[in-house]
This record gives sequence, structure tokens and C-alpha cells, in this order.
Amino acid sequence: MQIENRNERSGEESDPYSLFLYAIRSDITRNYYLRRLRAFFNHLNLLPDRTMEERCNEFAAKGLKDPSWAFHSIIRFMQYQRERVDREEITASTLRNFVKAIKLFCEMCDIPVAWKKINRGLPKIRRFADDRAPTLEEIRSIWDYPDRRIKGIVSTMASSGIRLGAWDYLRWGHVKPVKKEGRIIAAKIVVYHGDDEEYFSFMTAEAYLHLERWIEYRQDCGEKINDNTWVMRQL
Repeated sequence: MQIENRNERSGEESDPYSLFLYAIRSDITRNYYLRRLRAFFNHLNLLPDRTMEERCNEFAAKGLKDPSWAFHSIIRFMQYQRERVDREEITASTLRNFVKAIKLFCEMCDIPVAWKKINRGLPKIRRFADDRAPTLEEIRSIWDYPDRRIKGIVSTMASSGIRLGAWDYLRWGHVKPVKKEGRIIAAKIVVYHGDDEEYFSFMTAEAYLHLERWIEYRQDCGEKINDNTWVMRQL
């Protein structure tokens, strides 16, 4: 849950790196996009020992001077990632997430790239999940694990349907109890807050109370809790 250090940012507000950061509203999304862009630059071996700001600005300068170089650099990287998809090292959706980050950077820098040509060669994303709901026996075996966080994690994921990656976005202010006649009957949860895929779901009152007890325990230990507090953290 560590956010990209923004102290790297030392250029003018109109430089390519700053424009890229400006285009992303969520800190979490910004961190993910920078990570994907870094992987792209690493594949190109572009200024490997320099800061992300310098690497972004260097790619933008070369791409604006020679758009053909930028296009073929992206194609080579996508071909490498597509081979990883074929080997089942990553999913097709992960590959498209790389495209999102690189495309946004190029758009903010005004680098002309034929994205239709690039998208044509990308593998299709399955519209259904290749997984299943856990059995009651599996839930019970995890439930008894001696960790204060487990009951909150298991009950929240089982009742709201969120996936593992949602915890990287979830703050305490994104979980709101739903009351009826003064009694908590459920809780509303904002999933992937600030991301393009943001949506909301609901969890049972039991799941909410397990999270609340976990938060109260941390507060009793001296942690200052507010709406920006991460719901889950290391012990």
C-alpha cells in the first residue's frame, strides 16, 4: 500500500512527467500506473539508473522527435507481454492494464501512436472468472487461523464479493453501516475508490462488526483512526 514518492517531482508543471501525474486523480491508481510505466522503461533499458521523472521526460522527448520509434518500442513491449500471457504468467487483463498506462502517458505528452494497430494484436479478455466460491469447509479452516484480521477479511470478501486487489484501495471511510431502527443491518462498501472500475457493494452486519472490532483494537493500541485510515494493515 505504499504510494509512489512524489518527491521525485521536481520539473515544471508542464513537463511530461508532471502532466502524466496530473491526469490521474487517485493516489493508488497513480502508483499502479507508474509501476507499469516503469516496467515498460525497464524493458527498453531507458535510463535505468535515473529517476522516473527523467525517464518519462526522456521517452517523451524521443517519442515526439521520432513517433515511429515510440510505436515500435510499444509494439516490442506488447509482444513480450503477449508471450507472457501465452505462457500463463500474466492474464490478458494485466496486459491491457499496461496499455492503459502507456497510452495515457503518450496522450498527455502528445506523442502520436496508432493505438488501433496496437489494440488489434492484443488477446481478448474473458468476460467471466475462472474461479469458484469457497466451500464452507474452506472458509471454516481459514476462519480459525489465529490472526485478528482474518475474520474481518474472510467475512467481508465472502459477503461483499470483493477481490483481493480491492484491499489496496479500501479505507475506513469507504465502509458505511446501514441502519434500520437504530440497528446495523448491513454496510455499504466503495470498491476500487478513485479508479475507473469503482463500484459499490454491500456486506452483512456481521462482516461490518468484525471490521469495526479490528479498527477499535487498533485505536485502543494508540493508532489515530479517521476516514483515510487503511482498513487492513500489517500487524
